[in-house]
Amino acid sequence: MSQHHARVVWERGPRPFTYEEYDRGHRITFGGGVGLAASAAAEYRGDPSLPNPEEALVAALASCHMLTFLAIAARKQLTVEAYEDAAEGTLGKNAEGRLAVTRCVLRPRVRFATGLAVDEALLDDLHAQAHRGCFIASSVKTEITVEPAR
Repeated sequence: MSQHHARVVWERGPRPFTYEEYDRGHRITFGGGVGLAASAAAEYRGDPSLPNPEEALVAALASCHMLTFLAIAARKQLTVEAYEDAAEGTLGKNAEGRLAVTRCVLRPRVRFATGLAVDEALLDDLHAQAHRGCFIASSVKTEITVEPAR
């Protein structure tokens, strides 16, 4: 199996360390060295211009589904020209009454090579296989729905 790493760094800075005041901004550096600034969601006093952990989870689910879908399509020699997703996550109370990303809707739009006949049944099957094969989807309790564009 493989290991995956992310480093998260936060420092208090000049602001008082009270719930209302402390800065939620931090830096995430991934195993390959790429880093990004991040924050809490705006609803939790974060910077709305920066990605937050909830958005990162939604992005990870969408990215994993896409990469799995592309791998399946390539193995079946179904050439994909473009893929985009307008994924949306919902933060709500889970069965234990705790806040969680309870639902994620993936809305992939796939464009296959010109002349390639991919009907709705095949598209649905490819997305079902991608969902079953997605490592991230298999790792979370979040309800995940795939609504492919038609």
